[in-house]
Amino acid sequence: MEILLKEEIGGKTLSIQTGKVAKQASGSVVVQYGDTVVLVTVVSTLEARPGDFVPLTVEYQEKIYAAGRIPGNYFRREIGRPSEKETLTARLIDRPMRPLFPKSYRFETQVIATVLSMDQENDADTLAMVGASAALHLSDIPFAGPIAAVRVGRIDGQLRINPAITELDLCDINIIVAGSKTGVVMVEGGSGVVSEDEMIEAIFFGHRALQPLIDLQIKLREAHGAPKRAFAPPIVDAEFVAKVESLAAGPLREALLIPQKIERYAAARVAKLGVIEALGEECADRREQVVGIIEALKRRILRDLILIEGRRVDGRRFDEVRPITCEVGVLPRPHGSALFTRGETQVLGVLTLGSGQDEQRVETLSGEEFRPFMLHYNFPPYSVGEAKRISGPSRRDIGHGGLSTRAIEKILPAKETFDYTIRLVSEVLESNGSSSMGTVCACCLALMDGGVPIKAPVAGIAMGLVSEADKTVVLSDILGDEDHAGDMDFKVTGTQEGITALQMDIKIHELSREILMKALEQARQGRIHILGRMLAALAAPRPAISPYAPTITTITIHPDKIREVIGQGGKTIRAIQSQTNTTIQIEDSGQVKIAAFSKQEAEAALELVRQITADPEVGAIYEGTVVKITDFGAFVNILPGTDGLVHISQLANHRVTKVSDVVKEGDKLKVKVLEVGRDGKIRLSHKALLEEGDGQTHR
Repeated sequence: MEILLKEEIGGKTLSIQTGKVAKQASGSVVVQYGDTVVLVTVVSTLEARPGDFVPLTVEYQEKIYAAGRIPGNYFRREIGRPSEKETLTARLIDRPMRPLFPKSYRFETQVIATVLSMDQENDADTLAMVGASAALHLSDIPFAGPIAAVRVGRIDGQLRINPAITELDLCDINIIVAGSKTGVVMVEGGSGVVSEDEMIEAIFFGHRALQPLIDLQIKLREAHGAPKRAFAPPIVDAEFVAKVESLAAGPLREALLIPQKIERYAAARVAKLGVIEALGEECADRREQVVGIIEALKRRILRDLILIEGRRVDGRRFDEVRPITCEVGVLPRPHGSALFTRGETQVLGVLTLGSGQDEQRVETLSGEEFRPFMLHYNFPPYSVGEAKRISGPSRRDIGHGGLSTRAIEKILPAKETFDYTIRLVSEVLESNGSSSMGTVCACCLALMDGGVPIKAPVAGIAMGLVSEADKTVVLSDILGDEDHAGDMDFKVTGTQEGITALQMDIKIHELSREILMKALEQARQGRIHILGRMLAALAAPRPAISPYAPTITTITIHPDKIREVIGQGGKTIRAIQSQTNTTIQIEDSGQVKIAAFSKQEAEAALELVRQITADPEVGAIYEGTVVKITDFGAFVNILPGTDGLVHISQLANHRVTKVSDVVKEGDKLKVKVLEVGRDGKIRLSHKALLEEGDGQTHR
């Protein structure tokens, strides 16, 4: 049965349709907002798989045909590797959905969101999130939804729901809020420098606005929902669990009280192996179950330490940040570098500056984008003491890079005042919690070390939450173990004055306004502390960029002269670049940017461009080349692309009968400009120089 329901959201109609297409999936919906259309399907297998986590995969696909274009790559089709936008959106869908599956659900589940139509006004990301929840809610898959999502923007002080893509650059708050009927479940986005109170208001403005979308899904299920499949958690052998826990509890607790990560992990491993050895034959076919029991016990011990005993693994107060050290200028050749160490998390930030031709070109549904700022996050296996195959960036790497990008891009100087392409690379050297926030700090210091005139320093902190019954504890600067055992991972970045980016994921079903306010205030205090340690290492950006960075010189020429600088088939501009070892970029406006690695090379290229584009001046003297002879005079090239006429009467200080008696084609001839006519014709004279005694200057 085909069902179509609609709701007004942000002044536009959002519709969800089911029962028409992709009917062999466990659940499928088509979500439309304006002329943007997204198909979302979900399928869950009927056979469980082994493992200790929910086997959920989420794919988000942007088809270029959706925007009425043919792909621009060589193959002329959407290539297999997802784009950065596709990866980030897939993570947006996954993060609020995953905690809503039963913890023991082991049936392979796949969500696929496909953009079928794109109107260049309404982004598909929140539609895909709503569609994923709706498809799961309609299906037979156990799912503690529904949830919904909206984008919240603020323009000129006014909060708006789902602003148009063309309006996003005007927003000083741009966040995606996902929520349930009673609370917020995820927040992702960036902002100009805004206060914690302003961010809280935006988050719950979004939560109120998404309620009709939850009601819409409830109505949809009432009309067309499938009965939920019978699912019972695996039967627990309580006696065996109790035996394993009795063997593991003491040694595991002692291990978890070791402050250092490597030693703590080693002791926990010894405790686990001791339990397995003590069980002997009883463990032969149940080793995986034993490991699962120990991991669950480990989580419970960590939570009890915090909630009951009021202590953390490393002995810190709940609001205390780990010890911080900062070093700048640690690498001699890159254009800026910094080493940021916080506890057992260590990140190397590296800055490279380039010209406009180094901008990243990205093909999106909205067309080609050119990005003058890039931040790449690398998480090698040695950073956590592992030996693994190194491949391309993972979804996690891209996600952390995206968060760090949002955090830093708001404090970068305007292109008009600092005309460089900026690339930052984060190399995570050690990790024990919140390497993404270490990335923000290290990369900010690298910018300052490289002399980039940032608007203000920015830092980041990761917050955690442990909550049971009526007791809730907010943790500052969480460790990896606290992240694993806790109920929230809340990352906040900003300056002394306010927030620039945030990302919140929770493992419980929702988060109240009061807890979120407490977490933001505690994060603000921690961020200010971290900024103080960073500024102690380097108080302000260095006054000049690195001598190894390219210098960029700008000159404006008349647009009519552009083709003369470029030359036929680019011959002239290539010759200048080759001769001077520079890179030259010319805008349609006539702005010429010359990137060079030395001042001398830049000046040499600049002089050649000036020579090509210079206009002849009346009274100026040039040494030109005779390019053509006629009965009435000789044409002389005085500037690239510029010829003038020396009339026969102006060739000598005596009467000339035949032009060829004085000059021939190819001869060098000094001439003086007598007149530049309105029609552009130039009158030259060699005779005037003879009368003046050869003239004293020439160009």
